[in-house]
Amino acid sequence: MKEQVKKILQKLLGFDRYLFIFSIFIIKTLRWNRNERDFLHFLKLIPDEGIILDVGANIGIMSVWLAKKLPSARIYSFEPIPQNIKALKRIICNYKLKNVTIIGKALGNENKSVEMVMPVLNNVKMQGLSHVLHESIDVFNEGNKFRVDMIRLDDFDTLNWQNERIMAIKLDVENFESFVLEGAKAIIEKHKPIIYTELWENMNRENCFDFVRQFNYSIKFLDNGQLIDFNPDHHKTQNFFFIPS
Repeated sequence: MKEQVKKILQKLLGFDRYLFIFSIFIIKTLRWNRNERDFLHFLKLIPDEGIILDVGANIGIMSVWLAKKLPSARIYSFEPIPQNIKALKRIICNYKLKNVTIIGKALGNENKSVEMVMPVLNNVKMQGLSHVLHESIDVFNEGNKFRVDMIRLDDFDTLNWQNERIMAIKLDVENFESFVLEGAKAIIEKHKPIIYTELWENMNRENCFDFVRQFNYSIKFLDNGQLIDFNPDHHKTQNFFFIPS
């Protein structure tokens, strides 16, 4: 049913207008969305200072919440898909946010050009599932494809020039998270940011767990309003908090 509604709205409104209206709707209703309780808890953990990275900013929903709740922080929003960038820019302008900088690049473990896809399912464009086409990702690979620049976060000069601490990272790149973390090794080791990420139950998740454990991070999830240690034998979740010791 949801796919059918999206299909109708995308056709009636046009895709660009649909993305803008959809983003505003989710921004306004997010506080009541039970699926976003974990993100709202993540917001509470972040001091209102320094630099926050929104990796996989998509159409700006999380960037707006980060910027409004943390007005003294600076938000860097990374989003490489052209139509998502267009919606993201429009959303940031609509909310008159002065503490958000949009970076139109993908992040990974190499500096190179890569192909990305915005999946199309039953003639519905699924902007939220956009991802890098990679041999390790075998789902949602059909749709509108784009050639974009990918960089390592450690090589992003703008951050290297800053004296401020990177306080937190929101990471949502559809099964490419382990490669982003690998390309941010120096930043994570230096700044020890809180990391909030959505991870499916697959090898990408295990690689992310192995990576952050190198830096003495604990892997937690939200249970009844409290962060507790994740145990895969007993707990089921896709949202994780990597907390530095």
